[in-house]
Amino acid sequence: MNPISVLHIDLFQAGKNTSDFYFNTMKDHLVVGHRHIEKPHRHDFYAAVLFTKGAGVHEIDFQKYDVSEGSLFFLSPGQIHSWELSEDIDGYIFFCSQEFYEMHYVNQKLRNFPFFGSVSFPRKLQLDSLELKKNITLFQELGEEHHAKNIMKEGLILSLMSQIFINSTRLFSKDFDTQASAAGLSYFKHYQDFENLIEQHFAEHKSIAHYASLLGISSKHLNRIVQTVVQKTATDVITERVVLEAKRMLMYLDESLVEIAFRLGYEEYSYFVRVFRKSSGMTPTQFMRKYKA
Repeated sequence: MNPISVLHIDLFQAGKNTSDFYFNTMKDHLVVGHRHIEKPHRHDFYAAVLFTKGAGVHEIDFQKYDVSEGSLFFLSPGQIHSWELSEDIDGYIFFCSQEFYEMHYVNQKLRNFPFFGSVSFPRKLQLDSLELKKNITLFQELGEEHHAKNIMKEGLILSLMSQIFINSTRLFSKDFDTQASAAGLSYFKHYQDFENLIEQHFAEHKSIAHYASLLGISSKHLNRIVQTVVQKTATDVITERVVLEAKRMLMYLDESLVEIAFRLGYEEYSYFVRVFRKSSGMTPTQFMRKYKA
């Protein structure tokens, strides 16, 4: 089985002094990085991609999104992605390492932005014409600053990135009416804490009661929070995270299906198959055949 490659920022830098930040137009990026990005791959950095022209399909962690003018995508480290894009595709793309952003902000973390901090959160934001115009301006200013030799250059780059992230968070939040109230913000904070705990424990613990106990709330209240924020049950969120990890492991680990099931906390392989099929609509074997093809 061929492993999924993990790409580093310096692969795209071509002699630049720093490997903490990268910016390019989509046209030039595809030329520079074609040999690296033509197959499904993972990053060890955070990325934002804005499409201003063309069409196609962008697959992120096995979910397909349509690409069109105004499509804005966010990618976190470890996510598997690939795309099929039209010849006339254009737009902007930037990467940054976690250290580049967070060493300058004491209280702000990249995972605080919902599209970076939650595996259940949508990775695509479809901008209307007004928001697209605003974002094009921000991306262009970011590119100009990146290529210039100005005093306090890094500070302005970080400021422009933050504007893009904050504006996008606000646009995403319009889909969640609860975000406008104090109670809604509290729910979202609890949901983020829930997902952070899942990241730490999903292989060992899959019961709602376990996570509700760690959060100091009842299972019923945890379900209410999850249903409000992502319109799913807490069990669905836990299961989807486990199945996502299973898909990643099936793609890049040279281990048997039984070994992978055991590593994910399933002693009975048949039960693991049932969970996988219910969540993804196919068995692990069918999934491997589809994606290896």
